[in-house]
Amino acid sequence: MPELPEVETSRRGILPYLKGQTIEQIIVRNPKLRWPIDETINNTLGQVIVDVKRRAKYLLLQLTHDWIVIHLGMSGSLRILETNQPPAKHDHVDLVLVNGVRLRYTDPRRFGSWLWTHSIEELPQLKQLGPEPLTDDFSANYLFEKANNRKIPIKSWIMDNHIVVGVGNIYASESLFLAKINPNRKVSSLTLVECERLVTAIKLVLTKSIEQGGTTLKDFVQSDGKPGYFVQNLQVYGREGEQCLICQSNIKSNRIGQRNTFYCENCQK
Repeated sequence: MPELPEVETSRRGILPYLKGQTIEQIIVRNPKLRWPIDETINNTLGQVIVDVKRRAKYLLLQLTHDWIVIHLGMSGSLRILETNQPPAKHDHVDLVLVNGVRLRYTDPRRFGSWLWTHSIEELPQLKQLGPEPLTDDFSANYLFEKANNRKIPIKSWIMDNHIVVGVGNIYASESLFLAKINPNRKVSSLTLVECERLVTAIKLVLTKSIEQGGTTLKDFVQSDGKPGYFVQNLQVYGREGEQCLICQSNIKSNRIGQRNTFYCENCQK
């Protein structure tokens, strides 16, 4: 599944091609995504794309009057095409610009979405989201206050978009390893010092992944078709039974909240 770094990589990739351009046509080949694409999305035709932003794992196309909100779901990806190439089986949406460039949305599993709205603040999918992890709003003090009396595993907690957005399964495992915190511990056991380490680790792991184009495991490619490369730097994720790069103990794995979790018992307390 594309996570925050992959979505941010996509945003940066499509921004130079879309910003300042006018929408000429939106071709919807299959409207049956996670939420069906309403044909009223054509109300955006003729509007200029003022900017391309991101909130959590949603891409926000800011238009002259409205917004188009894109989610990549489990297997979605975006490509920039400068010619009208014939669509493949899972190419469900093309956003065509007046200059001929098109943004093509591909999604084999169809868990993504294309929404439009007059007011981004009123979109239900964006309400109740926690702070962005790379902003000052996500701090040790904030995390420590939220941890009060919570009894769930730390790993599940930092993956909750109500607490902080965009910390997916891979990045949660990697951040907890860097912070030296066992993912199985209860949230209420976190100290302020540990929250400081965890916040720092999350910011560092996500920043490095964005710089390297995201993490390729199965489906993700960037808008230019190239894979992400952060997978080359994974410390624990997917390394069950292999030696820890710090202490040479074997990396352990279990399931927390139905997700595979990887950690080092010796390094993470």
